[in-house]
Amino acid sequence: MGDHKEQRLRVGAAVRRRRRSLDLTLAAVAARSGLSVPFLSQIENDRARPSTSSLEKVADALRTTAVELLAAADPACSVDVVRAELTEPGPEPHSRSLVRGHHQMHASEYTGGHEAGREFQYRNDQLMYVADGAVEIEAEGRAYRLGRGDTLYLTGGVRHRWRATVADTRVVVVAVAEHIEAVRNRKR
Repeated sequence: MGDHKEQRLRVGAAVRRRRRSLDLTLAAVAARSGLSVPFLSQIENDRARPSTSSLEKVADALRTTAVELLAAADPACSVDVVRAELTEPGPEPHSRSLVRGHHQMHASEYTGGHEAGREFQYRNDQLMYVADGAVEIEAEGRAYRLGRGDTLYLTGGVRHRWRATVADTRVVVVAVAEHIEAVRNRKR
């Protein structure tokens, strides 16, 4: 009762809309992402649920982020409860959106390991909070070690990468959504 939706997010329509807005074929997205055309078709038709890694590859191929694809998956609403998933944590890294819809703020929870080699650069500000475990974050040529309860704030445009250093690490990332133009020209 009170939940906006009881079903999982379905990103297929968001992927299809983004692909079509760029006038790309499934074959072009497959070539850019390294994923197969049949798998991409299954994603678009919600017959397959992409892993975090696959969704990031699709997002890169579509010149967007996995966060934006997830945000576009559901219509916006004024009140929404996102329930904790009742699945047992496994050895594979997992992410889930904590905010559904197309809002000014987005939050995601990452559990387990994370692809340490991947570099991120978001247009807008973000906050990383370590709920459990520990992470190492490299930003602006410096390394930061964060433990349970620590936060790191990154202004828009800062290139960074991170990795979990303890099993069962949980990191919450809260960011100004990419569709909001929050970056101002900063004088240096």
